[in-house]
Amino acid sequence: MGKVLVVTSGKGGVGKTTSSAALGAALAQGGAKVVVVDFDVGLRNLDLVMGAERRVVYDLVNVIKGEAKLTQALIRDKRLENLYLLPASQTRDKDNLTEEGVETVITALKKAFDWVICDSPAGIERGATLAMRHADVAIVVTNPEVSSVRDSDRIIGLLDSKTLKAEAGAEMEKHLLLTRYDPARADRGDMLKVDDVLEILSIPLLGIIPESMDVLRASNLGAPVTLADGQSAPAKAYFDAARRLNGETVSVSVPGEKRGFFGKLFGRKAA
Repeated sequence: MGKVLVVTSGKGGVGKTTSSAALGAALAQGGAKVVVVDFDVGLRNLDLVMGAERRVVYDLVNVIKGEAKLTQALIRDKRLENLYLLPASQTRDKDNLTEEGVETVITALKKAFDWVICDSPAGIERGATLAMRHADVAIVVTNPEVSSVRDSDRIIGLLDSKTLKAEAGAEMEKHLLLTRYDPARADRGDMLKVDDVLEILSIPLLGIIPESMDVLRASNLGAPVTLADGQSAPAKAYFDAARRLNGETVSVSVPGEKRGFFGKLFGRKAA
């Protein structure tokens, strides 16, 4: 059975969809069979980031409502044969997502894939809670800004109360992915430093994605940044994050600093 990973945040625009696609591609490049599921019903974007917008015929809601088979809705990536997309509907609303329907789809995907990555909509509404409901692992994506970090703290509370693992008395495995980090701005006090974010959220750091035009260029090309330019700084950070998800011990490099952050961060708050 595969692992279900939810990529979530309290605030929009922090890079959830970009991160879902990049991590999905990185895990697939490492040999895993991966499906990325778009839960943002009504505001579908994952298909654009993965370059599959013209190939969408059926979607998650079609499968849940019995209008299409799961195999009909899955889209195989043209660049990686073990990477798939299950798109969201662009014409329905989130009320079309039912607990029973989501459970059926996730259960089927777990049997067929090593990783089921759920790209959650922002916030705490129905789509977000259903996206995290069946998760084994959660990645909380945040920018180094006070409002983003505060909203992420709320999401951590939901992960510890509204998931099946939490209701069964088990601890949800949570990781922090810090995106759009600019060391110069952090030094000037224009954004929070890594230590500040970790102190507030107190969950293990999975990776730090530097602010970079490479991410925007990759999105415009319709490719995860880990496929568009594997040697770029953001791609390398995502590849390292994927290795950590697989249990490898990899030190975290803070953009702008030469030394690794392993001892300081993972020694204190590792999963």
